[in-house]
Amino acid sequence: MKICVFGAGAVGGFVAAKLAQVPGLQVSVVARGAQLDAIRNRGLRVVTPNGTVEARVRATDRPADLGHQDYVLVTLKQHQFTAALDGIESLLGRDSVVLPPTTSIPYWYFDNLPGPFNGRRIDRLDPGAAQWRRLGSERVLGCVYWVATEVRAPGVVHHDGRQLDFPIGEPDGSSSPRVERLAAAMCEADLNAHVVPDIRAWIWAKMISSLTWNPIATLTLANIAEMNADPAIMKIVRRAMAEADGLAAQLGIADIPFSIEERIASTKLGGKHKMSMLQDLERGRPLEVEALINSIEAIKELTDFPTPTIDDLYALLRLRAKRHDADMQMSQPLPKVVVA
Repeated sequence: MKICVFGAGAVGGFVAAKLAQVPGLQVSVVARGAQLDAIRNRGLRVVTPNGTVEARVRATDRPADLGHQDYVLVTLKQHQFTAALDGIESLLGRDSVVLPPTTSIPYWYFDNLPGPFNGRRIDRLDPGAAQWRRLGSERVLGCVYWVATEVRAPGVVHHDGRQLDFPIGEPDGSSSPRVERLAAAMCEADLNAHVVPDIRAWIWAKMISSLTWNPIATLTLANIAEMNADPAIMKIVRRAMAEADGLAAQLGIADIPFSIEERIASTKLGGKHKMSMLQDLERGRPLEVEALINSIEAIKELTDFPTPTIDDLYALLRLRAKRHDADMQMSQPLPKVVVA
């Protein structure tokens, strides 16, 4: 089985290294910059609470060199997805399967969705329907990457805490051979990829956590443990999660896998982990703000459901991101002036 992990950052590097431990799997990664150089020269190194995993995988920044894959796990940020479509398409044969990012509402979400929103195409989620036109929905599986990871050095990923859950599913809820085959390989790699009948509900569960914790962490510079220890912060967390649960219900998701209190408890398993958006802020990388905002706004436009707490959080976060973008621009080296 050939599996390409497209985007070998914190989550992708972790998944690729674990999969590479399974005999018979041909695992490759698409990476860039210092991460690519490190993986090529030294391989991937994953430090976990239970020990260290090291793996050698084929790594490239030229996806077409890898040939057609059985499965392509796209572990990029949502805002990087459309720009990567050329490279992703180069990996696809007739029966190849793609697992797009699910950090926000994915482009395929409304295809064959029971209820009044079936078949909707929402431009703010997929501008110009580029993802839909080029990938479609027939080759898609959904997967939620529920793990607290961080790249501490090029090629070195740390797994914080004990949370490790990768629910995977067909959009139509079936137990197809292709989803069972991938889930079995991931479980053999200790990735806990249980096949679920309603992957959309799991996407909401993870997205609700991301859209709640990420802005608060980025605004306060606090890690998971610090946020959980502050009663005032936790009141905001619970209000935001309740609003997001209400939005999900408007789309027919009546049974999100975890209650609010269970979601908070599961987050505590990450210990002092820093949310991914805070990691990006500290490292001077673009913040994945608009993808989360667009998901919320798109659903609000369909349902006219109020989310005052979420609105306030993201008004603050947008301003923080604007300042962050300006700081990144200021930190760029000035172009050299050539005097004739």
